[in-house]
Amino acid sequence: MAHEPMPTQTDILLEGFLALDTPTGFRAELIEGEIVVTPPPDGDHEDYLSTVFKQVLRKSATPMDLSGHKGLVLSGSGALPADHVIPDATFAPEALRLFRGAPPWMPSDGVTMVVEVTSSKPAKDRVAKRHGYARAGIPLHLLVDRGKSATTLFSEPEGGDYLTRHTALFGKPLPLPAPFSFDLETGDFL
Repeated sequence: MAHEPMPTQTDILLEGFLALDTPTGFRAELIEGEIVVTPPPDGDHEDYLSTVFKQVLRKSATPMDLSGHKGLVLSGSGALPADHVIPDATFAPEALRLFRGAPPWMPSDGVTMVVEVTSSKPAKDRVAKRHGYARAGIPLHLLVDRGKSATTLFSEPEGGDYLTRHTALFGKPLPLPAPFSFDLETGDFL
């Protein structure tokens, strides 16, 4: 009689994470082997997101679909389980209809850009999540860093990070490349 293999620490961590029942408005993520629970965002956080949403939906050269707080499964780092992250915003070309019928935790294939606005755990937004997005090959990662009063676009994912970054202080435009092809105005972030 064959025996079932013993679950690994990674299996137990992932199973425990997926079984979490977080309070309404909170979100739980599994980032580099650590479970991170974030409280509901403040109004300023949502205002920054709204500013980005409106510009992308109005100005993008390629029509985009948007999902706020969509669960993405990203390849893990080494022996760690796959990251399960919830970007503040996820953009994909409208023609893909990527979000239609997607499970709560979907793969990132087809995602064009993710957006993070720094919150109560800015180090996770600035570094750990960026590395996960790069490992997954997401072409663009936009970080609105409230603590540094700057917006940074990371591009060219390779080897667990992005090769290129362009930063604009709040109030200065930040060029978004194709398929967006417009300058993100950050004056409303001031």
